[in-house]
Amino acid sequence: MNRSACLIFNPVAGQGNPETDLAEIRALLEPEMDLDIYLTTEEVGADQLAQEAVERGVEAIIASGGDGTLSAAAVAVIGTDIPLGVISRGTANAFATALGIPDTIDSACQTILQGVTHNVDIAYCNDLPMILLTGIGFEAETVERADRESKKRFGILAYVLAGVQELRELESFDVEIETPDKIIKTTAAAVTVANAAPPTSVLAQGPAGIVYDDGLLDLTIVAPNSKAGAIAATYHLFQTASSKSAAERDDIGYLRATQFKITTDPPQKVVIDGEVVGTTPVEIKCLPAALKVFVPTVPEEEPVEKLDGLPNLVVELKEPGGD
Repeated sequence: MNRSACLIFNPVAGQGNPETDLAEIRALLEPEMDLDIYLTTEEVGADQLAQEAVERGVEAIIASGGDGTLSAAAVAVIGTDIPLGVISRGTANAFATALGIPDTIDSACQTILQGVTHNVDIAYCNDLPMILLTGIGFEAETVERADRESKKRFGILAYVLAGVQELRELESFDVEIETPDKIIKTTAAAVTVANAAPPTSVLAQGPAGIVYDDGLLDLTIVAPNSKAGAIAATYHLFQTASSKSAAERDDIGYLRATQFKITTDPPQKVVIDGEVVGTTPVEIKCLPAALKVFVPTVPEEEPVEKLDGLPNLVVELKEPGGD
């Protein structure tokens, strides 16, 4: 007897032909799975369709679309035992890349058919679910500039162009970061907290590899003192992400913790998984192993921390047992 699954398909995602994509998915999955297919619309999104599928008691949910579609579907299965299948057809495909899932339809379908699942962490930022990362400052401003029209026209290059434009208006801000055991005060242009992030999310790449199932969140501080410094720091992060090594510049810091409370002066825009949601302050907490995904496993890496060299740095150790 074939396994059953609800397929949630976003027909406007990416730059391909949606009819061809859906036909390919059906040809690969339907010989071995009974698919219940639902298409997202402007009125009914992946979040509603996935929640209704959970309430029906489906055996699995498969989401196909961009990062927004995948994250919305993932939220519905948090804390359930229902596995999520991921078939990326978006612009950045950060969700799949961060979790090591192939971004071609054929390989993504094969990952689902293999039936191997893995429990991954998620987080909550001001009570909003976060699968990938929260960006504060530069990253949030860049995401806001890269609208749907430019992404349709330029693809992943839309984010690069938006980032270049944003560099012209780069401004630093004071930030206080509180963890369960310390308080850090410094000046930054961008602060990124990642649960999972692909190498292309360069502002999240301070540590040597972001582990999505270690019960910890990775925070990266980028604190350039000029536009030229911002370009150099971003390029350095791109290089270290590509080589899976930790950042070594004085204007880049990073640390890991189970939760962060972040305040800024002045308030900064906040983006969660590609969507601008408001402004600081934020409180972000990790929820370990809360999401079951059809995904290849990856080796764990040891947590690391580096703060030395950040401007105006103040680190206050907290007494054990404090808030």
